Amino acid sequence: MWRLGANDNTNITFSDDVMIGGKSLKAGTYAIFASPNKSNWEIVFYNDPSNWGLPKTLDESKIAAKVTAEVMDLPTNIETLTIGFGDLTNDSATMAIMWAKTSVAVKIEVPTDKTVSASIEKAMNGPTAGDYYASAVYYSQAGKDIEKSKMWMEKAMSMIEKPAFYQLRQQSLIYAQAGDKQMAIDTAKKSLALSKEAKNDDYIKMNTDSLKEWGAM
Repeated sequence: MWRLGANDNTNITFSDDVMIGGKSLKAGTYAIFASPNKSNWEIVFYNDPSNWGLPKTLDESKIAAKVTAEVMDLPTNIETLTIGFGDLTNDSATMAIMWAKTSVAVKIEVPTDKTVSASIEKAMNGPTAGDYYASAVYYSQAGKDIEKSKMWMEKAMSMIEKPAFYQLRQQSLIYAQAGDKQMAIDTAKKSLALSKEAKNDDYIKMNTDSLKEWGAM
């Protein structure tokens, strides 16, 4: 068993319940240990994170989850043991443990859609402009009901006295996603003008690129 780091335990904290390698894990802080084998590693999430290195005796009752991760060969050498996160989506990520020319990865899944949808429904009972805006952006980025997203964004904009360039940018993308090309172009032009006033090069480029894509420049 390896401690995956020197001195104090290497820990990971989850603010919500998650699924690790298909197994449920409650919100909390866990020490991460691993047993490397030739073809796979066994990754242990231990609910006593306060050890110095490995516990003298591993308490089976404190093992919150144990998952197996397949060994993958790396094309380059990683000199320092590295733990990183990739393959990010709205509801999952991959935790990769890399050392030398070996990598193992564990999928972490979070109940984003369930949590956010419940929050949206609650907010819709008495929504603010910010609630409408955040809900519209989430529905758009999550590939949910785009017509509802467009409706919420229009409602948000009607409640905001002076929409910001970044808000108009999101609205233009939602219009484009909904197939309303002319409204997307008109809104992107407004966002571009305000982006230039704010001297925000990132949004100037994003709006310019979209207007070119939509045949408006």
